[in-house]
Amino acid sequence: MAFDFKIMRSLIYVDLAKEEYRPKMMNWLYRHHIPDSISNFGPYCTKYAFYQAFPTPPQGDRFGARKMQLTEHYWLVDEHLPEMVHRAMNEFMPMDVLRWQGSIPDTDDPANQENAASGDAGRAAGGGEYPPFVFAFVPINWEEDYKGSGRTVEDGPNYRWQFLIQYPDGVSVEEGERWFQEEVVPYFTNCPYVNRFLSSKVTKNYGAPTAQYHRVVELWYEGEEEWFKSAVEGTKKLNKPSWAEQEEFPYLKSNHHIVSIFTGDMATMDAYSQYHGYITMR
Repeated sequence: MAFDFKIMRSLIYVDLAKEEYRPKMMNWLYRHHIPDSISNFGPYCTKYAFYQAFPTPPQGDRFGARKMQLTEHYWLVDEHLPEMVHRAMNEFMPMDVLRWQGSIPDTDDPANQENAASGDAGRAAGGGEYPPFVFAFVPINWEEDYKGSGRTVEDGPNYRWQFLIQYPDGVSVEEGERWFQEEVVPYFTNCPYVNRFLSSKVTKNYGAPTAQYHRVVELWYEGEEEWFKSAVEGTKKLNKPSWAEQEEFPYLKSNHHIVSIFTGDMATMDAYSQYHGYITMR
């Protein structure tokens, strides 16, 4: 066996089909998924954190806002190598989990109670009319720093908008990148409401086959109102590309070719240091 030492960061955007399913998702995540995950990748993953999603801002749905959380890992090796295929214990991931996230039809089919063939099989769900499961690997540090490099915690808390973009079918990466660099970057760099602007190219996508994201972007604001002025009102001046999939910015198919998460600065749960089991209120 040969393992490549390759530090990477991964991003999973967890959605909710509807608020009815939030307690079910939390139960599965904290009762089953955290201990399953730590048991499996504890020896080769250095960070495992959850960031609770803020409420979806006005018109945030057209940006593919995911409503549950961002899950972030920092990896020492790629666990998708052939050498990692055999596991002593399969993780508990009922198909209902994918239903609660909106990646498969929302029905009472008994098959939804079955365990996915593997966690990776579950994470390959979605596509077509259903939002794909997002599991993107990116460089451990940001590749491009466009604005706000001197910012510190003393400058105040941040409303963080992180999103992944995938250029539409038929649009080359070169053409998509030209649009990003020539239209998106200058606008947000010069926007007075933006305090921080960072981006990297996606290294590898391990989610649904249709979720082949090209780039991750993060923009920081004072709050939701500044985000709206910047991302909704201000972008009306941008030139719409010929391949636009919706009439207004971001011009990409919501929840498919753009997915977003809105969070704060701090992780809601640092699973390695803070998880102590599924302890309920009395």
